[in-house]
Amino acid sequence: MSRKRIIVVWMLCAICFMEVQAQVLYEISGRSTKQKSYILATNRLVNMQFLDTIPNVFKCFSKCRKVVTEFAMQDYEALAALRQAAILPDSVKLSNFYSESEYEYIDNSLRINLGMGLDKLCRMKPSYLTEMFRTELMKQWLHYDEQHSMESFFESVAAERDIPVVGLDNIGETMYMLFDREPFHWQCQELLKVIEYPENEVKQERTIKEMYLNGRLADIAYQVEGPNNKTSISYSDYKVYCQRNKEWVKRLQPLLAQGGCFITLNAIYLGGEKGLLEQLRSAGYRVRPVNRVLKINKNKV
Repeated sequence: MSRKRIIVVWMLCAICFMEVQAQVLYEISGRSTKQKSYILATNRLVNMQFLDTIPNVFKCFSKCRKVVTEFAMQDYEALAALRQAAILPDSVKLSNFYSESEYEYIDNSLRINLGMGLDKLCRMKPSYLTEMFRTELMKQWLHYDEQHSMESFFESVAAERDIPVVGLDNIGETMYMLFDREPFHWQCQELLKVIEYPENEVKQERTIKEMYLNGRLADIAYQVEGPNNKTSISYSDYKVYCQRNKEWVKRLQPLLAQGGCFITLNAIYLGGEKGLLEQLRSAGYRVRPVNRVLKINKNKV
């Protein structure tokens, strides 16, 4: 074989390999669905411009009659309720769960990174403070831009075009996931751990982002559930996500039966043996990559 032909074959193989591996958009059909639906894996650290690199994503969106997401962020009354739920009861004092030196350390770290100390934030639940601190880390070290994140892009477009947006979780379930899924003393220790070892959070999020950009959804699941994960999103959280995936499949069934759904969910929920994609397959749906070049039989995402 000539050198020129070898180069051409190598390039074609490389293109096929990339397209098979880099899958974040899936088609859902089967089980008496009237119309196909689609599911897009997202990552909040990825800019919305990345959507331009996903073939057919806007075409698939244009076919759909509703957007389905984890929680309908356009529901402003629900957002107000969430903000209220982030406040500690009057009977709980955050200072009672730390030593004096720990409390001072947390206070100084919040002042440096958030511009506010515990004199203003001590009434907020530890899980809320942890997420605030993590978000600031992502802005400082991973260039997170909330206004231009791909995560809520299609939900925002749907709101502008009066397309219905359906949340898979109701307000009570969202409050639980954000603020109450871990015992309070665990939340306190987690806040301290994140502030003491911020590099763990940054490294984990950077790794997950790189996996996402390469369409390695299964690897994201293994990264989170693995024994070496020492971050605030831990194995115990992953078990909660997996259990919730089973409930989400039930809630998706009537929506998928009608068809025309465009589902956008964080990639952390989708891949792996217990991820939502595999759960949908187990429920009898046909789930396959939209932009496939080769059939994937052995390596399920």
